[in-house]
Amino acid sequence: MDFKNITRPALALAICLMWIADTALADSATARTKGQPNITGVWERYPSPFPEGVTAFDDIPPPGNGPDLKEPYASQWRAQEAKRKAALDAGTPLVDASTRCLPEGMPTIMQAIYPIQILQTPGQITVLAELFMQTRRVYLDQPFPAPDDLAPSYYGFSSAHWHGTTLVVETRGIRKDVQFFEIPHGNAMTIAEHYRLIKPNRLRVDISIEDPEYLNTPYSFTYEYRRNDKYRISEYVCDHRLDVINSDGTVSLGVK
Repeated sequence: MDFKNITRPALALAICLMWIADTALADSATARTKGQPNITGVWERYPSPFPEGVTAFDDIPPPGNGPDLKEPYASQWRAQEAKRKAALDAGTPLVDASTRCLPEGMPTIMQAIYPIQILQTPGQITVLAELFMQTRRVYLDQPFPAPDDLAPSYYGFSSAHWHGTTLVVETRGIRKDVQFFEIPHGNAMTIAEHYRLIKPNRLRVDISIEDPEYLNTPYSFTYEYRRNDKYRISEYVCDHRLDVINSDGTVSLGVK
């Protein structure tokens, strides 16, 4: 038996695998040499999203001047905001998605109450949120599915491309029950994001929400983040076993 003849196929396979790996690394390096900034890292909101002395999530106001909603949605939204504030002030907060351990969805995940981690890889940008251990996927240079194939979801379908040094992302297909500060929206809502490194460790994201059914004008605002290489994303399991959801829609703490 010729031992050399047996080992040649294995050697050829090894050489082929090495070539594939080298090609993949070269492709990744090429992507970085096109002037695209590196946004991989752990990012925390800067400045902090909490007003000084505030520790309750519900006390954070909507960004900017709030949404320019059409009627009757504007009046309904203001009434709900007033109801939620009154319940919180009374120590009987209303049930919400967080109370039910549901994902934040888009665009709330980008609010980054706790830090988020962005992973920039060939073909995809991945956002990992510490809060509830959420995962959002953004696909580079991918077409949107046909409307009938775009099933509504918490994060929708996000397609992105690089425009120079700016990452441009568009998201469609957010579930109607996934609401940002309880702002109602329709199936046709789209969310546009522009990511820019304004400093080596500072990231700016301009967000614009368009919804012809509910909004008079686009709802636009900006979030800024600071890179924190020392921070490690922790496990955050949503556990509200002691919460009691009352018949009036408020939440109280049960005692076992």
